[in-house]
Amino acid sequence: MIDFTEAAGLMRHLGTAWFIVLSYLKRDRTRAAMDRILAGAPEQSNGALTIVALATEAGVPRNALTQRHLDLKNAFYARARARGGTPDRELRLRKQIVKLKELRAADAEELKQLRADAEALAAALHVSEVDNRRLREQLSTPGPGVRILPMQSRPRT
Repeated sequence: MIDFTEAAGLMRHLGTAWFIVLSYLKRDRTRAAMDRILAGAPEQSNGALTIVALATEAGVPRNALTQRHLDLKNAFYARARARGGTPDRELRLRKQIVKLKELRAADAEELKQLRADAEALAAALHVSEVDNRRLREQLSTPGPGVRILPMQSRPRT
């Protein structure tokens, strides 16, 4: 297989034609990499059904598949689904969604408990304030239940 840098060096003197040749080389390498990954025989990547693995296997930049050669990216995902495999990216995202839903449910339960605790604490605080106010009123108005003791002088030693 021809290396991109060698092909680019050879084609530079042809002007803009080198870009077209380079593009065809990338597409051919990507198709070959797609076949290897889907056959379960990757040579350069981990064989995951992702664009990152496909780009690594083909030896092309990832953005070549995500920006310029969208048809190859879509064909890869279509072939992966057609053979019955769900892309690893989708499996990871589905697992993450399940985990996030569990965390959200746990957070909702914790929030419910915190709201109940806040209401109970507010009620306890109100009772304490009422008791405190009542006791202060009792102290400020001496009545038959409260007796003020006279001050005793202490002997000096």
